[in-house]
Amino acid sequence: MGKKGDNYKIDIVMTEKRITRALISVYHKEGLDEILKKLHREGVSLISTGGTQAFIESLGIPCEAVEDLTGYPSILGGRVKTLHPKIFGGILTRRDNESDRKQIGQYKIPEIDLLMVDLYPFEETVASGADESAVIEKIDIGGISLIRAAAKNFKDVVIVASRAQYASLMLLLEEKGAVTNQEERRWFAKEAFAVSSAYDSAIFNYFDQGDDSAFRVAVNEPKLMRYGENPHQKGIFFGKFEDLFEQLHGKEISYNNLLDIDAALSLIDEFDERTFAILKHNNACGIASRPAILEAWKDALAGDPVSAFGGVLVANEVIDREVAEEINKIFFEVIIAPDYMTDALEVLEQKKNRIILLRKQNGLQKRQYRSLLNGVLLQDRDVSIQTAADLEPMTQKIPDGRETEDLLFANKLVKHSKSNAITLVKNKQLCASGIGQTSRVDALKQAIAKARSFGFDLDGAVMASDAFFPFADCVEIAENAGITAIVQPGGSINDKLSVDYCDARGISMVKTGIRHFKH
Repeated sequence: MGKKGDNYKIDIVMTEKRITRALISVYHKEGLDEILKKLHREGVSLISTGGTQAFIESLGIPCEAVEDLTGYPSILGGRVKTLHPKIFGGILTRRDNESDRKQIGQYKIPEIDLLMVDLYPFEETVASGADESAVIEKIDIGGISLIRAAAKNFKDVVIVASRAQYASLMLLLEEKGAVTNQEERRWFAKEAFAVSSAYDSAIFNYFDQGDDSAFRVAVNEPKLMRYGENPHQKGIFFGKFEDLFEQLHGKEISYNNLLDIDAALSLIDEFDERTFAILKHNNACGIASRPAILEAWKDALAGDPVSAFGGVLVANEVIDREVAEEINKIFFEVIIAPDYMTDALEVLEQKKNRIILLRKQNGLQKRQYRSLLNGVLLQDRDVSIQTAADLEPMTQKIPDGRETEDLLFANKLVKHSKSNAITLVKNKQLCASGIGQTSRVDALKQAIAKARSFGFDLDGAVMASDAFFPFADCVEIAENAGITAIVQPGGSINDKLSVDYCDARGISMVKTGIRHFKH
């Protein structure tokens, strides 16, 4: 007896099968020509349909038409081409099943060992805004059926269901010729079922029209992280990061980096003025809006120069060399901006691990999911943005123009801070925030203590709360700290307690009617 490894190798060799006949029917021809030439050199017979057949023959490679094999033409405007026993029998026949072999011999059905097919561009057609009749015609029937049949019979058949697998097939052909083993065929089958399930999910979501009658999401771009939230946890990102960013420099992005980057985008998209923000653990520790981005950076950093260490930086303005030299004075992990001057990059790239991201124009999706309790929680992204017109006065005193601007600024920040949250703002600069506290009073006390520790004068500052005040304790603490204006959602049965306190002391309070919890 050999070792276990030797037996494994023997088992793999015993499952090797030669490809003698292939059915090729693809929508995308890019990268196909070299594969076809290699198959031809290996003596593989080709079967095809319509445009693919013409493409194959244009390469000087003989090809049998599906219509000649089945005895039926393409009918119903191309809806029925390959749906025939001579096609599906050749794919599904079990080579080691005597009954199957007798039947395909009786009906003169040729075995098909390799299937290359891709699907009509359904999602692209939906995204183009095409009318429903055009969308429906892009629901593939023959292709999806062929994929499932070949993948089911992976013991005998190789299925290439997408041009994303062309490179893998070509690598096999170059290394081994037209021979595959069961492990390789099983891998292609797995990839094929990923394609078919994603395709069906897209069709379901089109018909569901946001009714959420079932949860179907398919993403085909896995990226293995170095680790998850902690080194002992596995982490994988599924998504098209490159649709949102171009990474210009730096190390591989981590799981925690992605969480901070997502939070940074959500926050910065609230602001039209030139704004710079610094985030740590998904919360802003510094942010300011200013006429010049350099001043915005300096005032953002002043909000909490301690927490800024190792943070994620995000700006909505081009980064020039002067700004780059200033921010280069501290250690940070990630910077995000819509563009960078060439000489700015020369400065920022001095740290080899620093992640520099160029933001593209695409925005974040409008729905969010979270796994919990062995299920999935789905919600709409909080895209509610309050304006001055949404601030309803609750007190006798009305906030003045400067206070109103600061209240709107503070309300945007508290929306993106972990609950319970309080933000203190003055002159469009975050003085401090109290975040993630089980008590709103504790959140406020935390914010006041932090602001004072960094030398902020809170006289004339404003306060935002992510939820209502059930008692007057918070407004009393705020007033004693120098706060002159407050914004909150309102809606407590005890709103009057806070309003009466404010009226007695000349504080203005407005409500938005919109709560911004974030857990």
